[in-house]
Amino acid sequence: MAEKKQIPLRVSEKLYSALAAWAEDDFRSINGQIEYLLTECVRQRKKNGKYVSDEIDKPLDIDIE
Repeated sequence: MAEKKQIPLRVSEKLYSALAAWAEDDFRSINGQIEYLLTECVRQRKKNGKYVSDEIDKPLDIDIE
């Protein structure tokens, strides 16, 4: 397995809680869940040349900040 880079990441408490719950549902660690989500976004972008959503920069309708 290739060596992994470590990066500092700061997220709001609400976002952390949402990620933690999602990770638990998927039987992953929080770090594993974040890596999975980032990998899927990159894979999708490579697939069609676009970000996951054309509306990625629009304000979210959920309160995670």
